Parts: sequence; C-alpha cells; structure tokens
Amino acid sequence: MQSQKNHSQLFSFEFYPPKTDEGAASLQLVHNKLAQLNPDFFSVTFGAGGSTRDKTFTTVVDIQAKGIKAAPHLSCVASTKTNISAILKDYKEHGITKIVALRGDLPSGMMSAGEFRYANELVEFIRQETGDNFQIHVAAYPEVHPQASSAVDDFKNFKRKVEAGANAVITQYFYNAEAYFHFVDTCEKNGITIPIVPGIMPITQYSQLFRFSEMCGADIPRWLRKRLESFGDDRDSIQAFGLEVVSSLCQRLLDGGAPGLHFYTMNQSAPTMAILDNLKR
Repeated sequence: MQSQKNHSQLFSFEFYPPKTDEGAASLQLVHNKLAQLNPDFFSVTFGAGGSTRDKTFTTVVDIQAKGIKAAPHLSCVASTKTNISAILKDYKEHGITKIVALRGDLPSGMMSAGEFRYANELVEFIRQETGDNFQIHVAAYPEVHPQASSAVDDFKNFKRKVEAGANAVITQYFYNAEAYFHFVDTCEKNGITIPIVPGIMPITQYSQLFRFSEMCGADIPRWLRKRLESFGDDRDSIQAFGLEVVSSLCQRLLDGGAPGLHFYTMNQSAPTMAILDNLKR
C-alpha cells in the first residue's frame, strides 16, 4: 500500500456528553488529563433526543473554550434541514471548524428517521449551507458495515460520502490491522486520497467490548476473544493484556502509514494515555 503518513501523525479523542452533574465533573478531569497530550481535536457524540443534543452542544462549546478544537457529531437520525441548519449556525458562531457527519442508528421506538436518509446527504447539505467553513469527517467500516448488503455496496456508500465533500475519515474500531490496510488500498485504487484515521477502542473489560462489537459489527478475532474469556473476572489481567494487544495494533498501524489515531475513550483517560505512552513516537 502507499503510505498515508505525513510529517506529523495526529491523535484525537472521542467523548460522549455526560448525562449527570457528576458525569460532567468527571469528564472535566478526563479532558484536562488528555488535553496535556495536545490532541488535534476532541470529538463529542450526538444523540437523537433533544436533551442529548443540548448536552453535546454544551460539551463542545466548553471544550473549544479551553483552547483545543472540538468536533461535534451530527447525525441524520431525526434531523431536519431546519434544525441542522440552526445547529451549524450556532457552531459557526462559536468558532467550531470541524464536524463528524454520520448516518446514526434509529433508537428503539423512534418511528421517523428524519429528512436525511444517508450520511452523504448530510455532508452535501453541510457543504451547501456553509461552504468550506467546516472540515467534515465521515465514518468508514474496514470490516464492512453490519447493515450493508455486501462489501461492494458498502464501499459505494462510503465513496458517496467522500464525493459529497468529506475531508477526512474516522474508521470503526477493529483489532485486525490487515482490514485497515486493505481498506486503504481499496480507497487508493478508487482515487480516494483523503486521510483515513483508524478508530481505536482500548480493551478494559470483555463483556462491554463484546456487547459493543455485536452492535457495531466490529470483529473480535477468535484468538483474542478466547484469551479474554480465559481471564474470567480478572479485570487487572484483562486490562494488562488489552493494553499489550492494542498498543501493538497502534504501533503497527502507525508504522504502516496511518496518518494518526482516533481513540474511543469511553470518557476515561487512563487506558488511552497508557497506550500512547507505549508507542514509539
């Protein structure tokens, strides 16, 4: 594969908006620790409900005010052109210059998907409304989106997002580096040259990882699953082994030309900081 590596590999961290005052206080501490690593940006996830959206906005503006760029997620789910336009206007007024544009999953019980069916439509709308004001990041699934009818159709859907005006890509997490390298090769063969940043999920407990992976279609290789299962409830051993595995994965990705890493922090600082401390940078 042709290396995507540039002179400086950038790192970014994802948060979800806290639901309680206690969660907000905890996230402040996590943010302060991770900010010391001078990330390129912090991203903040976005829910379909009104209160969750408000918390995303509050969290994003607070992060931006502290001097590090914030990238709010925007989702197609339950969104209209009117409310997306209003959100973009508010973000622009607060100096936000990055957006993560996603299709999103329809929550249980919600009947209407909104005016945008797919992420490429959302990307196109953001470009129509705001020109080049925002750097737009979109998602990719190196192991194929779990709802895709085929790998070919999944890639076609991804390419539409890029053609609609995406600037960069953040992948779903994975534990097989070859899946990432193969995806990058496929992109290059199809003329896609924007940065494709691997999404990284630290391993801190097996049951949670298994549940998340089942929902999002991320593969846990059999050897990894069996080793994690063998530790039972020994959380310290799971975390030590997980640190070793994910650190090795990250090093291989960076050595292979990945332009950086995007960490799904789960609003924790220690696992991500331990991984970055292990990398030869």
